[in-house]
Amino acid sequence: MFSLQTIFGKGDKFYSLLEASAESARSSTRALIELLSTPASQQSLEKFKQARRQEKDLAAQISEELVDTFVTVLEREDIEALNGALYKIPKIVEKFAERYTLALARIGDVDFASRAAMLEQACEVLQQMIGLLRYGMDLDRIKKLNDRLHAIEGEADRQILELYRDAYANESDPIRYLIKMNLFEILEKAIDRCRDAGNVIYHIVLKNS
Repeated sequence: MFSLQTIFGKGDKFYSLLEASAESARSSTRALIELLSTPASQQSLEKFKQARRQEKDLAAQISEELVDTFVTVLEREDIEALNGALYKIPKIVEKFAERYTLALARIGDVDFASRAAMLEQACEVLQQMIGLLRYGMDLDRIKKLNDRLHAIEGEADRQILELYRDAYANESDPIRYLIKMNLFEILEKAIDRCRDAGNVIYHIVLKNS
């Protein structure tokens, strides 16, 4: 059984960078839940910008360490894929927040909170998966967590189909319909990126357990 200390060569540094990256992604989802419950006059995008800047800096550090570190067991593409998936989460969440604040007056009381909660849950599971890497390649635990990610993603897919069905039947304003669907699809894409990162972790553990 291999550890990331063996895989990365500078194990502790990579553990810390990946864990910080997962925390940054989750912070953006917490900011989203807060935004959705904040009156329009008090809403701010600063926390989203901060999370994305932090994620961007961490992604750059990971890329630099990959150049400087001799990797012997884990394929470079795996680290790059995980780094890329984590980087995209705050980016997508910030995109949603920007569009949501612009469109709030037009879309009214559309409920995004339940989908945002699903996204936050997905980031929590992903954070647990990355945290486990520091302590070894426990395939059973990683698989269970990855299955949870897929279940969340599957539920998000089911719900967006219901939204389409409802919009087709009841939405009379075509602009409101387009805005609403675009925002829901952005949230779904963020959940998909969590699933992608989880798949990378699962395959890393599968190959090295």
